[in-house]
Amino acid sequence: MRTTVAWRAAAASDTGLQRSNNEDRVYADESSGVFLVIDGVGGQPAGEKAAETALETIVRELDPSRGQVEGQIRNAVTAANNEIWRLGESNPDWSGMACVLTLAVAHDDVVTVGHVGDSRLYLVWNGTIRKLTPDHSPVGEQEDSGELTVEQAMAHPRRHEVFRDVGSRERQADDQNFVEVRSFPFHPGAAFLLCSDGLSDVLTSTEIGDIVEEYNGEPADVAHRLIEAANEHGGTDNVSVVFVAGPDFVGTRSPAFLDARARHATTRARVGRSRLPLSLIRLIWLLIGIMIGMAIWAGAGDFILRRH
Repeated sequence: MRTTVAWRAAAASDTGLQRSNNEDRVYADESSGVFLVIDGVGGQPAGEKAAETALETIVRELDPSRGQVEGQIRNAVTAANNEIWRLGESNPDWSGMACVLTLAVAHDDVVTVGHVGDSRLYLVWNGTIRKLTPDHSPVGEQEDSGELTVEQAMAHPRRHEVFRDVGSRERQADDQNFVEVRSFPFHPGAAFLLCSDGLSDVLTSTEIGDIVEEYNGEPADVAHRLIEAANEHGGTDNVSVVFVAGPDFVGTRSPAFLDARARHATTRARVGRSRLPLSLIRLIWLLIGIMIGMAIWAGAGDFILRRH
């Protein structure tokens, strides 16, 4: 499978300020174009076990080089689901464990996303940020439909409820209302971000986008800055991010972009100043031409008068 975009990626995860353990898992493999954020549910140690099981299973089952990416995503997530369910059935300490996840596979300048739950994928391009995954939750549906504002949804008491998860019951790959798969073209000048709700529950998409737009060639700086911002806003949950930048992506708030814009403005100002002398020169030559023409005409008239 051909991947022509030279991805630059970084993954980071943090316990946050109010949790004692981290039930999130992250994965980023630039060479295969596989990126994954998993948020375990079910409480310790079950949430951690569910997330770890999903990570191990998906990485083992997924091989983008074999093609048929959408089918592979469905099969890999289903395999993870059934392994989590089997473990939960066999061990009372893990009973009811599950996770939510967002998986992105980059291939042939296209990104295919497999999504279950309320983790998210954002696309950043041309100075804008857009959420491409719907939240599989009652509050998320109301937010996506416009019934709730972003701020209302973030503060809603049912914010953490989901109606899709990985692991709470046995599944088939073709089950309806399980893995939601979408694909979108990816421009070299764009970037995308996967995150757990530990980020999106405390930062709006605009605030997330502002941090991503500070990107200046180091993906890890963006990933760690997003986690810092989540903790600065209370750190109420585990927070995980995977940031992936195309080779031509430069943040509109980065020093490189601002410096280039300043140089461009200076160049335009210099060009603008250089036009004034040129216009004066053209006017002078025009006046000279008129004067010469008048002199020639006067001389010709005098010659005619002398001949008569």
